[in-house]
Amino acid sequence: MRSISRVLIANRGEIALRIIRACRELNIETVAAVSEVDRESLFAKMADRTVCIGPAHPAKSYLQVGTLVAAALGTGADAIHPGYGFLAEQPELPETCAQHGLAFIGPRAEHIRQMGDKLWARRMAESLAIPVIPGSGLIQEFSGLSSVVENMGYPVLLKAAAGGGGKGMKIIHRPEDLQTLFHEASAEARSAFGDGRIYAEAYIPNARHVEIQMMGDRQGNIVHLFERDCSLQRRYQKMLEEAPCPVLSADLRKEICQAALALARQVQYESAGTIEFILDQEKGQFYFLEMNTRIQVEHPVTEMITGIDLVKEQIRIAAGCPLSFSQEDVKVNGHALECRINAESPQNQFLPSPGRIVDWRPPWGENIRLDSHCYTGYTVPPYYDSLLGKLITRGDNRQEAIRKMQEALAGFVITGVDTTISFHQRILENSDYREGKVNTKWIEDVLLPQIQAT
Repeated sequence: MRSISRVLIANRGEIALRIIRACRELNIETVAAVSEVDRESLFAKMADRTVCIGPAHPAKSYLQVGTLVAAALGTGADAIHPGYGFLAEQPELPETCAQHGLAFIGPRAEHIRQMGDKLWARRMAESLAIPVIPGSGLIQEFSGLSSVVENMGYPVLLKAAAGGGGKGMKIIHRPEDLQTLFHEASAEARSAFGDGRIYAEAYIPNARHVEIQMMGDRQGNIVHLFERDCSLQRRYQKMLEEAPCPVLSADLRKEICQAALALARQVQYESAGTIEFILDQEKGQFYFLEMNTRIQVEHPVTEMITGIDLVKEQIRIAAGCPLSFSQEDVKVNGHALECRINAESPQNQFLPSPGRIVDWRPPWGENIRLDSHCYTGYTVPPYYDSLLGKLITRGDNRQEAIRKMQEALAGFVITGVDTTISFHQRILENSDYREGKVNTKWIEDVLLPQIQAT
């Protein structure tokens, strides 16, 4: 057990505010590490103390391990919370924290390193008899890919071994595109992750993206908090999530949750993590995809249906406390949706829309939650992700959660910047979505063409 009395937040935006709220409820002081452009941000104002860590560009501020650790030590912090993105899945941060006696509010460095290597994680899943998508090992040269694809057949999906978020991912439908897309995928992966390694998987056209929320402590207790459906994506970026998954049978839900538990137990995982699967809707078969060793953007939908505060649990675990609940305590209560409200222009290829928010009037009411750092007069900077906030609703069933989300979106007023509110409204009114007839390519292959035709 160790005492955590002050946490440096190595992130920005809505997740920084989310961590501040959790710390306050635990009577822990907070230090906001901010770039120069974020000095007047809401999370900087809400923290107990603020320290500037560098210029606006993330490479010179939020991605500087040494600067962040020095800021924590200089402000008397006991721990660092990385949030998501930036350094959240870089093992150098927890390693440097350990060298300087700081608690890292997240998993051990070895877990980040192991599970961040998708090929290593894939082999681990296979050793536990967890289904994986038919695919290859590491492919370093184009000649190796050519022979692999001859055996697998088309379409095939190229993926970065060390990355995520769609970087380095290419779908190949025909042989004449193979060489060009291989080099593009490798170059993109090297640019994004400093690692150009590529591997190939069979592409599943009618797939859902289903992820299991995990939580483990240092006493060896590991539980799951059921699943989230994250199938609504554009260019591999999630746009709307819900929990639980509307198409899983009780038997399949049990099977996929047990597979996630087996994997997390095998590596003796600590803190919050998410094990992701692809569900082939034609075969009713799930396959291991990857593990994210951090709190997820979409964690609120799990909190809304279980009543468990995942960020507070992260902090307690980092202090050496056991989980405050057991597997038997985790129950699903209702249904929840999350819409990611971005400063983007859906009518203009979703181009980012930075600028000053002239009017910000969020919805409110029972079972409506908004995680956001924005307010009237806030200037959305062009240097970071375009997320303005996450609008979450809960209902006793899926239909009620959808209805409540529609009401919340209709009452959400944002002017001065373009947003994705209207696009989410189009999703929710679509009969395919309401009937659960979607997959990971539905937005790009079905909804966007429908919108463009009107």
